[in-house]
Amino acid sequence: MRFVGSLFTLAALMLATASPGWAQPAETRETHTSEASSESTKALLPLEDLRTFTRVYDHIRSSYVEELSDTELLEYAIKGMMAELDPHSAYLDAESFEDLQVNTSGEFGGLGIEVGMENGFVKVISPIDDTPAQKAGVEAGDLIIRLGDQPVKGMNLNEAVAIMRGPKGSDLTVTIVREGVDQPFDLTITRDIIKVRSVRTKMLDDHYLYLRIATFQVNTGRDVHSKLEKALQDYPNTSGVILDLRNNPGGVLQASVDVADAFLDGGLVVYTEGRLESSYSQYNANPGDLLNGLPVVVLINDGSASASEIVAGALQDQHRAVIMGTRSFGKGSVQTVVPITESRAIKLTTARYYTPSGRSIQAQGIEPDVVVERAKVTAVKPRLRTTEADLAGHLNNDNGKAEVGSKARESKRNSSASLLANDNQLHEALNLLKGLNIFRQQPENNNDAPLVRP
Repeated sequence: MRFVGSLFTLAALMLATASPGWAQPAETRETHTSEASSESTKALLPLEDLRTFTRVYDHIRSSYVEELSDTELLEYAIKGMMAELDPHSAYLDAESFEDLQVNTSGEFGGLGIEVGMENGFVKVISPIDDTPAQKAGVEAGDLIIRLGDQPVKGMNLNEAVAIMRGPKGSDLTVTIVREGVDQPFDLTITRDIIKVRSVRTKMLDDHYLYLRIATFQVNTGRDVHSKLEKALQDYPNTSGVILDLRNNPGGVLQASVDVADAFLDGGLVVYTEGRLESSYSQYNANPGDLLNGLPVVVLINDGSASASEIVAGALQDQHRAVIMGTRSFGKGSVQTVVPITESRAIKLTTARYYTPSGRSIQAQGIEPDVVVERAKVTAVKPRLRTTEADLAGHLNNDNGKAEVGSKARESKRNSSASLLANDNQLHEALNLLKGLNIFRQQPENNNDAPLVRP
Protein backbone atom coordinates (compact mmCIF):
# COMPACT_ATOMS: atom_id res chain seq x y z
CA MET A 1 0.00 0.00 0.00
CA ARG A 2 1.30 3.45 -0.91
CA PHE A 3 0.80 6.45 1.33
CA VAL A 4 1.40 10.14 0.85
CA GLY A 5 1.45 10.70 4.54
CA SER A 6 -0.50 11.16 7.69
CA LEU A 7 1.06 13.75 9.98
CA PHE A 8 -0.55 12.57 13.15
CA THR A 9 -0.25 8.78 13.11
CA LEU A 10 1.38 7.36 16.24
CA ALA A 11 4.43 6.38 14.21
CA ALA A 12 5.72 7.46 10.83
CA LEU A 13 4.74 4.65 8.51
CA MET A 14 7.21 2.99 6.25
CA LEU A 15 8.19 0.78 3.35
CA ALA A 16 11.18 -1.48 2.96
CA THR A 17 12.54 -3.11 -0.14
CA ALA A 18 15.14 -5.83 0.30
CA SER A 19 18.52 -5.12 -1.26
CA PRO A 20 19.77 -8.08 -3.34
CA GLY A 21 23.47 -7.50 -2.76
CA TRP A 22 25.47 -9.07 0.10
CA ALA A 23 29.18 -9.71 0.61
CA GLN A 24 30.62 -12.16 -1.91
CA PRO A 25 33.96 -13.98 -1.98
CA ALA A 26 36.73 -12.01 -3.66
CA GLU A 27 37.50 -14.74 -6.21
CA THR A 28 33.88 -14.70 -7.37
CA ARG A 29 33.93 -10.95 -7.85
CA GLU A 30 37.11 -11.13 -9.90
CA THR A 31 35.36 -13.13 -12.63
CA HIS A 32 32.93 -10.25 -13.32
CA THR A 33 33.45 -7.67 -16.01
CA SER A 34 34.64 -4.27 -14.78
CA GLU A 35 31.14 -2.80 -15.21
CA ALA A 36 29.47 -5.66 -13.38
CA SER A 37 32.15 -5.54 -10.70
CA SER A 38 31.50 -1.84 -10.17
CA GLU A 39 27.75 -2.42 -9.80
CA SER A 40 28.34 -5.36 -7.47
CA THR A 41 30.70 -3.32 -5.31
CA LYS A 42 27.97 -0.73 -4.78
CA ALA A 43 25.69 -3.46 -3.46
CA LEU A 44 28.22 -4.94 -1.02
CA LEU A 45 28.10 -4.09 2.65
CA PRO A 46 31.37 -2.36 3.73
CA LEU A 47 33.27 -4.76 6.00
CA GLU A 48 35.03 -2.07 8.05
CA ASP A 49 31.73 -0.37 8.85
CA LEU A 50 30.25 -3.73 9.76
CA ARG A 51 33.13 -4.28 12.16
CA THR A 52 32.41 -0.89 13.76
CA PHE A 53 28.75 -1.85 14.15
CA THR A 54 29.55 -5.19 15.77
CA ARG A 55 32.04 -3.55 18.18
CA VAL A 56 29.41 -1.03 19.30
CA TYR A 57 26.79 -3.76 19.52
CA ASP A 58 29.10 -5.92 21.66
CA HIS A 59 29.92 -3.04 24.03
CA ILE A 60 26.24 -2.24 24.56
CA ARG A 61 25.38 -5.90 25.00
CA SER A 62 28.07 -6.53 27.62
CA SER A 63 28.44 -3.17 29.40
CA TYR A 64 25.12 -1.30 29.34
CA VAL A 65 23.79 -0.67 32.85
CA GLU A 66 20.74 -2.85 32.18
CA GLU A 67 20.78 -6.17 30.41
CA LEU A 68 19.19 -6.13 26.95
CA SER A 69 18.36 -9.10 24.77
CA ASP A 70 19.69 -9.51 21.25
CA THR A 71 16.13 -9.13 19.96
CA GLU A 72 15.76 -5.73 21.66
CA LEU A 73 19.16 -4.48 20.46
CA LEU A 74 18.55 -5.52 16.87
CA GLU A 75 15.12 -3.86 16.88
CA TYR A 76 16.67 -0.66 18.27
CA ALA A 77 19.27 -0.80 15.49
CA ILE A 78 16.57 -1.10 12.82
CA LYS A 79 14.59 1.77 14.32
CA GLY A 80 17.68 3.98 14.41
CA MET A 81 18.56 3.19 10.81
CA MET A 82 15.05 4.03 9.61
CA ALA A 83 14.77 7.17 11.73
CA GLU A 84 17.89 8.69 10.17
CA LEU A 85 16.52 8.52 6.62
CA ASP A 86 13.79 11.18 6.70
CA PRO A 87 10.88 12.17 8.98
CA HIS A 88 8.45 9.82 7.24
CA SER A 89 10.42 6.57 6.98
CA ALA A 90 10.16 4.35 10.03
CA TYR A 91 10.10 0.85 11.47
CA LEU A 92 6.64 -0.28 12.52
CA ASP A 93 6.56 -2.54 15.53
CA ALA A 94 3.40 -4.47 16.32
CA GLU A 95 1.67 -1.51 18.00
CA SER A 96 2.57 1.01 15.28
CA PHE A 97 1.62 -1.39 12.49
CA GLU A 98 -1.78 -1.95 14.10
CA ASP A 99 -2.20 1.83 14.43
CA LEU A 100 -1.48 2.24 10.72
CA GLN A 101 -4.18 -0.26 9.85
CA VAL A 102 -6.58 1.56 12.19
CA ASN A 103 -5.89 4.91 10.53
CA THR A 104 -6.50 3.58 7.03
CA SER A 105 -9.63 1.61 7.93
CA GLY A 106 -11.09 4.44 10.04
CA GLU A 107 -12.34 2.25 12.90
CA PHE A 108 -10.94 2.25 16.44
CA GLY A 109 -11.87 2.39 20.11
CA GLY A 110 -11.92 5.96 21.40
CA LEU A 111 -13.86 9.14 22.17
CA GLY A 112 -14.78 10.38 18.70
CA ILE A 113 -13.17 13.80 18.20
CA GLU A 114 -10.96 15.40 15.58
CA VAL A 115 -8.14 17.16 17.42
CA GLY A 116 -5.10 19.36 16.87
CA MET A 117 -2.59 21.17 19.08
CA GLU A 118 -2.82 24.82 20.15
CA ASN A 119 -0.44 26.46 22.60
CA GLY A 120 0.57 23.09 24.01
CA PHE A 121 -3.00 21.88 24.60
CA VAL A 122 -5.27 19.57 22.64
CA LYS A 123 -7.84 21.60 20.71
CA VAL A 124 -11.07 20.03 19.55
CA ILE A 125 -11.50 20.65 15.84
CA SER A 126 -14.83 18.88 15.77
CA PRO A 127 -16.66 16.14 17.65
CA ILE A 128 -17.61 13.34 15.27
CA ASP A 129 -21.35 12.86 14.84
CA ASP A 130 -23.05 10.21 16.99
CA THR A 131 -19.96 9.45 19.10
CA PRO A 132 -19.42 9.43 22.89
CA ALA A 133 -17.66 12.84 22.75
CA GLN A 134 -20.56 14.52 20.98
CA LYS A 135 -23.13 12.91 23.29
CA ALA A 136 -21.12 13.99 26.36
CA GLY A 137 -21.20 17.63 25.22
CA VAL A 138 -17.73 18.19 23.75
CA GLU A 139 -17.81 21.19 21.40
CA ALA A 140 -15.61 22.47 18.58
CA GLY A 141 -13.06 24.94 19.95
CA ASP A 142 -12.79 23.28 23.38
CA LEU A 143 -9.27 23.03 24.82
CA ILE A 144 -8.45 19.79 26.65
CA ILE A 145 -5.92 20.48 29.42
CA ARG A 146 -6.00 17.13 31.27
CA LEU A 147 -6.58 13.53 30.21
CA GLY A 148 -7.42 11.50 33.28
CA ASP A 149 -4.82 12.46 35.87
CA GLN A 150 -2.23 13.51 33.29
CA PRO A 151 -1.76 17.15 32.25
CA VAL A 152 -1.69 17.62 28.48
CA LYS A 153 0.97 20.36 28.60
CA GLY A 154 4.23 18.83 27.41
CA MET A 155 2.61 16.00 25.44
CA ASN A 156 2.76 15.80 21.68
CA LEU A 157 -0.41 15.08 19.72
CA ASN A 158 0.39 11.41 19.18
CA GLU A 159 0.82 10.85 22.93
CA ALA A 160 -2.49 12.55 23.65
CA VAL A 161 -4.28 10.54 20.97
CA ALA A 162 -2.84 7.30 22.39
CA ILE A 163 -4.39 8.11 25.79
CA MET A 164 -7.77 9.02 24.30
CA ARG A 165 -7.98 5.73 22.44
CA GLY A 166 -8.82 2.61 24.36
CA PRO A 167 -11.14 -0.38 24.62
CA LYS A 168 -14.88 -0.01 24.21
CA GLY A 169 -16.65 0.57 27.53
CA SER A 170 -13.69 2.14 29.36
CA ASP A 171 -14.06 5.64 30.84
CA LEU A 172 -11.80 8.67 30.46
CA THR A 173 -12.25 11.96 32.31
CA VAL A 174 -11.16 14.99 30.28
CA THR A 175 -10.71 18.50 31.71
CA ILE A 176 -11.93 21.18 29.33
CA VAL A 177 -11.46 24.93 29.01
CA ARG A 178 -14.25 26.53 27.00
CA GLU A 179 -14.62 30.11 25.84
CA GLY A 180 -17.37 31.83 27.80
CA VAL A 181 -17.09 29.43 30.74
CA ASP A 182 -15.22 30.89 33.73
CA GLN A 183 -13.65 27.68 35.11
CA PRO A 184 -12.31 24.45 33.61
CA PHE A 185 -14.73 21.56 33.98
CA ASP A 186 -14.58 17.76 33.74
CA LEU A 187 -16.43 15.44 31.39
CA THR A 188 -16.32 11.68 31.84
CA ILE A 189 -16.65 9.95 28.47
CA THR A 190 -17.14 6.24 27.88
CA ARG A 191 -15.12 5.03 24.92
CA ASP A 192 -16.84 3.21 22.07
CA ILE A 193 -15.93 1.82 18.66
CA ILE A 194 -15.52 4.88 16.45
CA LYS A 195 -16.11 4.60 12.76
CA VAL A 196 -14.50 7.72 11.33
CA ARG A 197 -16.44 9.50 8.64
CA SER A 198 -13.71 10.97 6.51
CA VAL A 199 -16.27 12.83 4.38
CA ARG A 200 -19.02 15.20 5.61
CA THR A 201 -21.35 17.52 3.72
CA LYS A 202 -23.84 20.29 4.45
CA MET A 203 -25.57 23.04 2.51
CA LEU A 204 -24.68 26.70 3.00
CA ASP A 205 -27.14 29.46 2.10
CA ASP A 206 -29.36 26.84 0.41
CA HIS A 207 -27.37 26.72 -2.84
CA TYR A 208 -23.74 26.01 -1.93
CA LEU A 209 -22.41 22.60 -0.92
CA TYR A 210 -19.77 22.34 1.80
CA LEU A 211 -17.67 19.16 1.48
CA ARG A 212 -15.22 18.38 4.29
CA ILE A 213 -12.57 15.64 3.98
CA ALA A 214 -10.88 14.94 7.32
CA THR A 215 -8.44 12.28 6.11
CA PHE A 216 -7.82 10.12 3.06
CA GLN A 217 -8.83 6.55 3.85
CA VAL A 218 -9.23 3.59 1.53
CA ASN A 219 -12.89 4.39 0.76
CA THR A 220 -12.70 8.20 0.81
CA GLY A 221 -12.84 8.57 -2.97
CA ARG A 222 -15.91 6.37 -3.22
CA ASP A 223 -17.58 8.31 -0.39
CA VAL A 224 -16.90 11.66 -2.06
CA HIS A 225 -18.44 10.46 -5.34
CA SER A 226 -21.56 9.12 -3.63
CA LYS A 227 -22.07 12.20 -1.44
CA LEU A 228 -21.66 14.57 -4.40
CA GLU A 229 -24.14 12.57 -6.48
CA LYS A 230 -26.67 12.52 -3.63
CA ALA A 231 -26.28 16.25 -2.89
CA LEU A 232 -26.79 17.19 -6.53
CA GLN A 233 -29.87 14.97 -6.65
CA ASP A 234 -31.33 16.38 -3.42
CA TYR A 235 -30.38 19.97 -4.22
CA PRO A 236 -30.58 20.39 -8.01
CA ASN A 237 -30.09 24.17 -7.67
CA THR A 238 -26.61 23.74 -6.15
CA SER A 239 -24.50 26.61 -7.48
CA GLY A 240 -21.00 25.68 -6.29
CA VAL A 241 -18.89 23.57 -3.92
CA ILE A 242 -16.45 24.40 -1.13
CA LEU A 243 -13.93 21.56 -0.63
CA ASP A 244 -12.41 21.87 2.86
CA LEU A 245 -9.00 20.17 3.17
CA ARG A 246 -7.75 22.19 6.14
CA ASN A 247 -5.88 20.19 8.77
CA ASN A 248 -6.17 17.08 6.61
CA PRO A 249 -2.89 15.18 7.21
CA GLY A 250 -3.14 12.98 4.13
CA GLY A 251 -3.41 9.22 3.80
CA VAL A 252 -3.78 6.76 0.95
CA LEU A 253 -2.42 7.92 -2.42
CA GLN A 254 -5.14 6.29 -4.54
CA ALA A 255 -7.82 8.00 -2.43
CA SER A 256 -6.45 11.43 -3.38
CA VAL A 257 -6.56 10.47 -7.06
CA ASP A 258 -10.16 9.26 -6.71
CA VAL A 259 -11.20 12.52 -5.01
CA ALA A 260 -9.60 14.69 -7.71
CA ASP A 261 -11.29 12.52 -10.33
CA ALA A 262 -14.70 13.64 -9.03
CA PHE A 263 -13.96 17.25 -10.02
CA LEU A 264 -11.92 16.77 -13.22
CA ASP A 265 -12.99 15.88 -16.73
CA GLY A 266 -9.99 13.68 -17.43
CA GLY A 267 -6.36 14.73 -17.43
CA LEU A 268 -3.32 14.13 -15.25
CA VAL A 269 -3.76 14.20 -11.46
CA VAL A 270 -0.27 13.35 -10.18
CA TYR A 271 2.84 11.39 -11.12
CA THR A 272 5.63 9.90 -9.02
CA GLU A 273 9.33 9.33 -9.61
CA GLY A 274 11.90 7.36 -7.62
CA ARG A 275 14.94 5.08 -7.96
CA LEU A 276 13.03 1.86 -8.54
CA GLU A 277 11.22 1.21 -11.80
CA SER A 278 8.04 0.53 -9.83
CA SER A 279 8.26 4.05 -8.36
CA TYR A 280 7.43 5.63 -11.72
CA SER A 281 3.65 5.96 -11.85
CA GLN A 282 1.16 8.28 -13.49
CA TYR A 283 -2.42 8.77 -12.29
CA ASN A 284 -5.13 10.23 -14.49
CA ALA A 285 -8.73 11.26 -13.91
CA ASN A 286 -11.51 9.58 -15.86
CA PRO A 287 -13.59 11.60 -18.33
CA GLY A 288 -16.65 13.17 -16.76
CA ASP A 289 -16.87 15.98 -14.19
CA LEU A 290 -19.49 15.08 -11.56
CA LEU A 291 -20.22 18.77 -10.97
CA ASN A 292 -20.60 19.55 -14.67
CA GLY A 293 -18.46 22.67 -14.37
CA LEU A 294 -19.88 24.15 -11.16
CA PRO A 295 -17.37 26.54 -9.53
CA VAL A 296 -15.20 25.06 -6.78
CA VAL A 297 -13.22 26.72 -3.97
CA VAL A 298 -10.67 24.59 -2.08
CA LEU A 299 -9.66 25.57 1.47
CA ILE A 300 -6.14 24.62 2.64
CA ASN A 301 -3.79 25.59 5.47
CA ASP A 302 -0.45 24.52 6.93
CA GLY A 303 -2.12 21.37 8.27
CA SER A 304 -3.04 20.23 4.75
CA ALA A 305 -0.45 17.67 3.74
CA SER A 306 0.38 14.99 1.19
CA ALA A 307 -2.87 13.61 -0.26
CA SER A 308 -4.53 16.96 0.44
CA GLU A 309 -1.78 18.71 -1.50
CA ILE A 310 -2.15 16.28 -4.41
CA VAL A 311 -5.84 17.17 -4.74
CA ALA A 312 -5.27 20.92 -4.32
CA GLY A 313 -2.31 20.89 -6.73
CA ALA A 314 -4.20 18.96 -9.40
CA LEU A 315 -7.27 21.21 -9.25
CA GLN A 316 -5.03 24.30 -9.28
CA ASP A 317 -2.89 23.16 -12.23
CA GLN A 318 -5.96 22.07 -14.21
CA HIS A 319 -7.61 25.47 -13.52
CA ARG A 320 -10.59 23.65 -12.06
CA ALA A 321 -10.77 25.39 -8.66
CA VAL A 322 -9.67 28.47 -6.77
CA ILE A 323 -7.35 27.53 -3.90
CA MET A 324 -7.91 29.68 -0.80
CA GLY A 325 -6.36 29.85 2.67
CA THR A 326 -2.69 29.63 3.62
CA ARG A 327 0.31 27.72 2.24
CA SER A 328 0.07 23.98 2.77
CA PHE A 329 2.47 21.77 4.74
CA GLY A 330 4.77 20.76 1.89
CA LYS A 331 5.11 16.98 2.06
CA GLY A 332 5.85 15.83 -1.47
CA SER A 333 7.00 12.26 -0.87
CA VAL A 334 5.40 8.84 -1.16
CA GLN A 335 5.82 6.05 1.38
CA THR A 336 5.30 2.35 0.69
CA VAL A 337 4.38 0.03 3.53
CA VAL A 338 5.79 -3.51 3.30
CA PRO A 339 5.03 -6.14 5.95
CA ILE A 340 8.17 -7.84 7.27
CA THR A 341 6.36 -10.31 9.53
CA GLU A 342 2.71 -10.81 10.40
CA SER A 343 2.88 -8.05 13.02
CA ARG A 344 5.73 -5.82 11.84
CA ALA A 345 6.41 -3.69 8.78
CA ILE A 346 8.52 -0.86 7.51
CA LYS A 347 7.46 2.34 5.79
CA LEU A 348 10.04 3.69 3.39
CA THR A 349 10.04 6.84 1.31
CA THR A 350 10.28 5.48 -2.23
CA ALA A 351 9.28 8.36 -4.51
CA ARG A 352 8.52 12.04 -4.87
CA TYR A 353 5.23 13.12 -6.37
CA TYR A 354 4.65 15.95 -8.83
CA THR A 355 1.57 17.96 -9.75
CA PRO A 356 0.33 17.94 -13.39
CA SER A 357 2.51 20.94 -14.28
CA GLY A 358 5.62 19.18 -12.94
CA ARG A 359 5.78 20.97 -9.59
CA SER A 360 7.36 19.27 -6.61
CA ILE A 361 5.81 20.72 -3.48
CA GLN A 362 8.37 19.04 -1.19
CA ALA A 363 9.26 21.50 1.60
CA GLN A 364 7.42 24.26 -0.33
CA GLY A 365 3.73 23.45 -0.21
CA ILE A 366 0.84 24.67 -2.33
CA GLU A 367 0.56 28.45 -2.49
CA PRO A 368 -3.13 29.42 -2.49
CA ASP A 369 -4.51 31.61 -5.26
CA VAL A 370 -6.20 33.76 -2.62
CA VAL A 371 -4.43 34.07 0.74
CA VAL A 372 -6.80 34.29 3.72
CA GLU A 373 -5.31 33.93 7.19
CA ARG A 374 -7.41 32.42 9.95
CA ALA A 375 -8.54 35.31 12.13
CA LYS A 376 -11.14 36.33 14.64
CA VAL A 377 -13.36 38.84 12.89
CA THR A 378 -16.30 40.67 14.41
CA ALA A 379 -18.80 42.30 12.10
CA VAL A 380 -19.80 45.88 12.89
CA LYS A 381 -23.46 45.56 13.77
CA PRO A 382 -25.52 48.38 12.25
CA ARG A 383 -28.42 50.00 14.05
CA LEU A 384 -31.77 48.42 13.34
CA ARG A 385 -33.35 50.88 10.93
CA THR A 386 -36.84 51.07 9.52
CA THR A 387 -37.07 50.10 5.86
CA GLU A 388 -39.72 50.79 3.24
CA ALA A 389 -41.16 47.30 3.84
CA ASP A 390 -41.80 48.22 7.50
CA LEU A 391 -43.90 51.30 6.73
CA ALA A 392 -47.66 50.97 7.01
CA GLY A 393 -49.46 51.30 3.68
CA HIS A 394 -46.29 50.84 1.57
CA LEU A 395 -46.73 49.92 -2.08
CA ASN A 396 -46.45 46.26 -2.90
CA ASN A 397 -43.53 44.98 -4.92
CA ASP A 398 -44.76 44.25 -8.45
CA ASN A 399 -42.06 41.76 -9.52
CA GLY A 400 -43.53 38.92 -7.47
CA LYS A 401 -40.65 38.65 -5.02
CA ALA A 402 -41.05 38.55 -1.25
CA GLU A 403 -40.65 41.82 0.64
CA VAL A 404 -37.58 42.16 2.87
CA GLY A 405 -38.16 44.13 6.04
CA SER A 406 -35.76 45.02 8.84
CA LYS A 407 -36.30 41.75 10.75
CA ALA A 408 -35.55 39.58 7.72
CA ARG A 409 -32.44 41.63 7.00
CA GLU A 410 -31.29 41.32 10.61
CA SER A 411 -31.73 37.53 10.53
CA LYS A 412 -29.62 37.24 7.38
CA ARG A 413 -26.95 39.53 8.85
CA ASN A 414 -26.81 37.45 12.04
CA SER A 415 -26.32 34.26 10.06
CA SER A 416 -23.47 35.80 8.05
CA ALA A 417 -21.90 37.35 11.15
CA SER A 418 -21.96 33.99 12.94
CA LEU A 419 -20.07 32.29 10.11
CA LEU A 420 -17.63 35.21 9.92
CA ALA A 421 -16.92 35.03 13.65
CA ASN A 422 -16.55 31.25 13.79
CA ASP A 423 -14.69 30.60 10.52
CA ASN A 424 -13.62 33.63 8.53
CA GLN A 425 -11.90 31.48 5.89
CA LEU A 426 -15.09 29.58 5.15
CA HIS A 427 -16.97 32.89 5.11
CA GLU A 428 -14.58 34.26 2.47
CA ALA A 429 -14.78 31.02 0.45
CA LEU A 430 -18.58 31.27 0.38
CA ASN A 431 -18.45 34.90 -0.73
CA LEU A 432 -15.99 34.05 -3.52
CA LEU A 433 -18.18 31.16 -4.64
CA LYS A 434 -21.17 33.49 -4.83
CA GLY A 435 -19.17 35.90 -6.96
CA LEU A 436 -18.06 33.15 -9.33
CA ASN A 437 -21.65 32.01 -9.64
CA ILE A 438 -22.83 35.52 -10.57
CA PHE A 439 -20.52 35.56 -13.58
CA ARG A 440 -21.73 32.10 -14.64
CA GLN A 441 -25.30 33.43 -14.79
CA GLN A 442 -24.72 36.24 -17.28
CA PRO A 443 -27.64 36.54 -19.77
CA GLU A 444 -27.05 34.93 -23.14
CA ASN A 445 -27.77 38.15 -24.97
CA ASN A 446 -28.50 41.74 -24.06
CA ASN A 447 -31.93 41.62 -25.75
CA ASP A 448 -33.28 40.04 -22.57
CA ALA A 449 -32.37 43.10 -20.50
CA PRO A 450 -35.38 45.13 -19.29
CA LEU A 451 -36.18 48.34 -21.14
CA VAL A 452 -35.11 51.42 -19.20
CA ARG A 453 -37.22 54.50 -19.93
CA PRO A 454 -35.84 58.03 -19.43
